Amino acid sequence: MLRRTSAVVSLLCLLHTAAAAQEPPPDLNAVTLFENVRIFDGRSAALTPPRNVLVRGNTIAKITPDPVPVDRRATTRIIDGGGRTLMPGLIDAHWHAMLIRPNPAQAIAGDVGYNNLAAGAEASDTLMRGFTTVRDVGGPAFGLKQAIDEGVVEGPRIFPSGAMITVTSGHGDFRQLSDLPRQVGGPLARMEEVGGAMLADSPDEVRLRVREQLMQGASQIKLTAGGGVSSPFSPIDVSTFTEAELDAAVEAAENWGTYVAAHAFTTAAIRRSISAGVKCIEHGFLMDDDTARLIAEKGLWLSLQPLPDEMRLGFPEGSIQRIKADQVWDGIAKTYELAKKHGIKTAWGTDVLFSRALAQRQGAILASLTRWLTPAEALATATATNGELLAMSGERNPYPGKLGVIEEGALADILLVDGNPLENIDLIADPGNNFVVIMKDGRIYKNTL
Repeated sequence: MLRRTSAVVSLLCLLHTAAAAQEPPPDLNAVTLFENVRIFDGRSAALTPPRNVLVRGNTIAKITPDPVPVDRRATTRIIDGGGRTLMPGLIDAHWHAMLIRPNPAQAIAGDVGYNNLAAGAEASDTLMRGFTTVRDVGGPAFGLKQAIDEGVVEGPRIFPSGAMITVTSGHGDFRQLSDLPRQVGGPLARMEEVGGAMLADSPDEVRLRVREQLMQGASQIKLTAGGGVSSPFSPIDVSTFTEAELDAAVEAAENWGTYVAAHAFTTAAIRRSISAGVKCIEHGFLMDDDTARLIAEKGLWLSLQPLPDEMRLGFPEGSIQRIKADQVWDGIAKTYELAKKHGIKTAWGTDVLFSRALAQRQGAILASLTRWLTPAEALATATATNGELLAMSGERNPYPGKLGVIEEGALADILLVDGNPLENIDLIADPGNNFVVIMKDGRIYKNTL
């Protein structure tokens, strides 16, 4: 028995050593100098006059109008910005990294290896669209995050929630009627086996599932507190978790120093989530004015998405999903107006599911915010504001440091844009032509200059 235990320990040590060997060590002495750039810092309504920005390692070390003396040997990369716009990498706060390319059946029942390879390819495309960070709010993204962090594949930073936690018949329950009844303590459903969604039908089950996600490295927890569009047996008007169940999730997350984000459309689902201590409401498209005021008064976050109409029209006419989508879409504009009226802390995301074509429009979806915001406000939402939301993960933050801003000491996630996106926000809709440099964590992934 002792010999077997020693062998297992030796194997684990070897696996740990191999994993560590894959991870590219950060070159803290690497230096990149951007000369003659005008800066959108993630907050301001105007670009700065020409500046020089020095990146050392993975951090912005200096921003100055003066020439920067550097060692101009081969180890120092100098980029002449030519008066172009330097801005923070973009952040998508509502993303499902594992659920973009497959259809629902493939995501649940398809080959796991294939799905992971497809997600890796999509992650690389996401980074090349200028999105250097995503908050993943549901899906088995832990392995993908590890592969990106270790340099196995290229992609954005991922703040993972792990499996979305739902109730029987709730949003995220993709079982069929033939899978019922559920036997408590029985075998897991396929969606649970692959880590897409976990069922929890009591406070104790909720605590268990939350702790499992935290154990795997979740930076925040995602629950579905109300009905959803894409799930087959989840009416929009239904409130799912009881307040005691929500309390259990919030307690478990706060014990780990992080927070719960709750999918909720209706006033009832939102108010129950607020009562339990949820810190971020995802969507909220069917809430009323009083509830919006309450969110603002309590200083909570509202994570909104300007969902394009193509997503709604992607559901077949007459299908239950299409009927539910028609209910929800009418509330999008109203909710943005309520958020602005009450000064709610508002994050931005896309919530693209099951459509590689729509994912390619990630920047265009951001640009569509100008229906309610100025270009500067829209870009601030996807940079500095989203960066503040990510910081709520506290000690569970997998990337300690400041994101979403161009300032000294911030992490070096940087885009160099050929043009001024504060004057023409549509530049971000065509990243292939307009993002001439893409840097994440001090490393250049694209440079066409």
